[in-house]
Amino acid sequence: MKRSLFTVVSGIALSSFSLSSCDTPTGAGAGYGAAAGAIIGGGSFSLSSCDTPTGAGAGYGAAAGAIIGGAATGHVRGAAIGAAAGAATGALIGRSIQEDQARAYGPPPPGGYPVARWSGTPGLVVSPYPPHRLVDVRGIPPGAMVRDPSTGGIFIRP
Repeated sequence: MKRSLFTVVSGIALSSFSLSSCDTPTGAGAGYGAAAGAIIGGGSFSLSSCDTPTGAGAGYGAAAGAIIGGAATGHVRGAAIGAAAGAATGALIGRSIQEDQARAYGPPPPGGYPVARWSGTPGLVVSPYPPHRLVDVRGIPPGAMVRDPSTGGIFIRP
């Protein structure tokens, strides 16, 4: 019983302490995947960045699967199996999100979408496209694709 409680509590605690810096819409996959790895291995905090919806989905799925697998079985093996199943399912869902984004925005340019610069004013960024106007990005999450209203170009919100 003590082992089961430890697995559940550590899984929830470690996944909530995972810090993720998502600079692109591809989700916190790496961060949450690292949290799932920490849950399985009994490690500590994890720091990560992410860059595709497929990765984000895999990460969220792995974290959720590890927590559910650990809670259901009370064993590390159950957490590992749950993480693997969750990662696979999350990756499939993330891939479909990525395909929807590609249809909505078109294929990315060869070097990827440019990233806007901070303007120094909260909620406003400087567009990477000439004439480099300020764009209001309040309510848009970091890493999301934003369309410049003056040029129509797409860029990534920092």
